[in-house]
Amino acid sequence: MGGISRRSMLASVTNLKSLRRLHLHSNLLVTVPASLASLPNLSRLDLQNNCLLAVPPEIQTLPFVRLRGNPLGETEPSPQAVTSCFPVVPRLQRSSSFFTVTSEGCKVVLACGIHFYFPPGAASDPLQICCRTLAPDPQWVKLRHHDVLLSRVLELQPHGVKFQQEVQISMPYASPQTLHQREVVVRTFSGQSWSDLRTRAKQKRKSKHVAHCSVLHFSWFLVVARLVQNECKVPAEGTLLFSSVDPNIKVTFPPGVTEEPRTVEMQVSDAGCRASPLLCLSQDSLVDFLRPVRIQLPLPPGVTGINLDQSRLHLLHGDLEGQIWDDITSQVVLEFTHLYAVFEVTHFSWVHAINPTCSLFPLQARYWLWYTTKTYIGGIAKKVYERLRMYQVNFIALQRKKDPEQVLLQCVPKHKVDPVLKKLQDRYRGPEPSDMVEMFEGEQFFAAFEGGISIDMDRPDCVDGRLSFIFYSHLKNMKEIYVSFYRGAIPESIPEEASRRRKGPDSLWLVTLPIKLPRLKPRWGENPGPLNGFSFPPLNLGNAETGYLTQANLLSIARRVGADWQTIGLNLGLTYQQIEQFAVQDLDKQILDMLFSWAQQNSEDPDCVSKLITAMKESGRQDIADEVETIIELGRQKYRESIRRVGLEQESSTEDSAIAMV
Repeated sequence: MGGISRRSMLASVTNLKSLRRLHLHSNLLVTVPASLASLPNLSRLDLQNNCLLAVPPEIQTLPFVRLRGNPLGETEPSPQAVTSCFPVVPRLQRSSSFFTVTSEGCKVVLACGIHFYFPPGAASDPLQICCRTLAPDPQWVKLRHHDVLLSRVLELQPHGVKFQQEVQISMPYASPQTLHQREVVVRTFSGQSWSDLRTRAKQKRKSKHVAHCSVLHFSWFLVVARLVQNECKVPAEGTLLFSSVDPNIKVTFPPGVTEEPRTVEMQVSDAGCRASPLLCLSQDSLVDFLRPVRIQLPLPPGVTGINLDQSRLHLLHGDLEGQIWDDITSQVVLEFTHLYAVFEVTHFSWVHAINPTCSLFPLQARYWLWYTTKTYIGGIAKKVYERLRMYQVNFIALQRKKDPEQVLLQCVPKHKVDPVLKKLQDRYRGPEPSDMVEMFEGEQFFAAFEGGISIDMDRPDCVDGRLSFIFYSHLKNMKEIYVSFYRGAIPESIPEEASRRRKGPDSLWLVTLPIKLPRLKPRWGENPGPLNGFSFPPLNLGNAETGYLTQANLLSIARRVGADWQTIGLNLGLTYQQIEQFAVQDLDKQILDMLFSWAQQNSEDPDCVSKLITAMKESGRQDIADEVETIIELGRQKYRESIRRVGLEQESSTEDSAIAMV
């Protein structure tokens, strides 16, 4: 319920003289009208767990009012009061809860599934806690490479208050597809940087996962899945660090390697190519090691000490961002066993050969063994590293069946497309999902309507008429689009009393309606009906074996037709009368209506795709004909792959004959 709707609702409630009970708890109310106190029959008023900083005295003195869980008496912080160490956090799509903790301690369960346990004595004085869940902003929530975000951001206030005992927090998170080589951790923001907390992840039910952590102060928290991290404290006596993911990867620190103890962390990622696992090492010291550190990596798959050609083996070192990969084979001494390569280093940073003035990154290093005949593999390694961080996704645009003017936009990882469509098919319909594209975790993308339709909204995620999304592989990337209408200038003839009712930031708001797409003309000779009330009904021309042309394909083709549309329409078999009817509109709409009108009339014709290709050739548009043939061939490949995937492909011609005989 929007803010203007709440105000309108409360204003109308004050006229209900027979009202006896009014429950408005957990509605994010910031004000309530004093006129509620004048309702003659009101015997209970529940205003708990809202955002009320003040309540009219007439209401506060009522014996039946409930105000627990509101920040009464607090002052709303001004922008100038925000200290520089804390970021300006986006407040979009947030929900808030308030509760009070005393020295006796308590357990708190929020509606969103977050649990708190305050042990006795954790708070010496009564303390009001404010909880907010925030949409993650990639400009603030900085994910490390290979991290996967599993939750929204949880903000707990007041910041900086230190508890006498650790407070336990349990945060639900999205179920990761797989935890292979990954672990779940709660990450917290100190006001300057993010750090990981000691976390215990637990699966309560099949689809419910919860991360538990303990803290002494409140700030911002989120749940991520990171590469499994092994760490050790390196003393002067030396030690051994090995990977729990691949015990064959280990780092040996000899005695005398350091004067002051330092912490070294290790992460390993399987590259899945003609290379060894990727080793990431980091430390909390800027000082080089006093003695060489010995690192052991497995040889690339298929390579052993017997068949090893040392001229083809390359040891690469990657920078902090994985953008520059230097071949340091000549800078170290490589030793080989039957299964491993061993080398020694005194530091985790290297001067980049490409840019000697580039800043060093002494705190982190990436090592990678490659086996190839290529002489320069830095560029190849960079592309492979990028692919390790990418997700294959599809875009979905659907319309609600009961209200085709309501549009749902969603970005879905490839492996989730079928389950998502199955879940939505009862309520939505629309074109086939888009072709697969690749995206990074936390990458921004935009959605826009073609044909001159722009999204004009007073909201931060709308930029130049386009909706902004942030892709997170395990969170919902979905939005439904609406357009709001607002009043303009109020005529002078309007009474002053009426104009005073429209005050505040939403004073000009009138109504909110779904976006209405351009209407498509009905089929030739068909009366307009409810099914023609939205733009382009789902179309699939052709069949699975010969290949489909989808609605999205037709839209792509329409953009390339241009001034030849009338010739193409005639070659498709449309009459002059039909062409003339389309010609009364602007060019883009003429082309769309012509092409989709023909498609609707011929959607049941098994040869309609070949007719379209022939018409394009006869109209001198071989380029479009080639594009259609390419789309059809791609469709055939997808069909064959789907047959193989579900195990329906026949194994041999003998089986074919047997089936035919039956």
